[in-house]
Amino acid sequence: MTPDPADRMPNHIAVIMDGNNRWAKARGLPGTAGHRAGAETARDLVDGCMARNIRYLTLFAFSSENWLRPKKEVQGLMALFLAVLKRKEVEQFHAKNVRIQFIGRRDSFSKKLLKNMSQVEELTRSNTGLIVTVAADYGGRWDIAQAAASLAGDVAAGKLQVEQIDVEMLQQRICLGDLPEPDLCIRTGGERRISNFLLWQFAYTELFFTDCYWPDFNEQQFQLALDDFTNRQRRFGKHPASE
Repeated sequence: MTPDPADRMPNHIAVIMDGNNRWAKARGLPGTAGHRAGAETARDLVDGCMARNIRYLTLFAFSSENWLRPKKEVQGLMALFLAVLKRKEVEQFHAKNVRIQFIGRRDSFSKKLLKNMSQVEELTRSNTGLIVTVAADYGGRWDIAQAAASLAGDVAAGKLQVEQIDVEMLQQRICLGDLPEPDLCIRTGGERRISNFLLWQFAYTELFFTDCYWPDFNEQQFQLALDDFTNRQRRFGKHPASE
């Protein structure tokens, strides 16, 4: 019997939200307009995941490499973060039982932004619905390095022997180590790479690339990605079921 596609719905979706600037440029608008439109798309995606009982959504909002972008654009992104984290916006997620958390470095953000991030996490911490993780100032290589450094610190302190370190132990120190690994990663904007996002966590993640710019990623586009996923046979290194 062929499994019902609904039974193969991804439990955890990761998204590389690419194409905001190009979307804005094509319309003769400033880059900030593209990021603002992209924020609206992210809100709609949260609703789409909730409607399908998807448990985890991880969004790549700002990479470690994004600091290299023009100063004006970085300032616009930071302003947008603050706008999205305003009390009214967050309370709407809170009312929907959504939990919001952040991963990535925090030492380069302003005190105001850090305060808002902490308030959001604290307000929604006990919510039991969709868990939305926002990766901000995040890089996959940094993630693995900080996990390794944490283990090395325990070895230096005599709390751990080198020979005790294994995959499972590093997994516990990695970002999202307490969540199921992503089943599906969606990247918009036409690029075919993962750009240093969740390198460890993507070991067996299915990848879906679309030319659609992120602000144009609507319900129909989301369903196309889900349909593509449900028609794949995930083997996790094993032989196909038919062999």
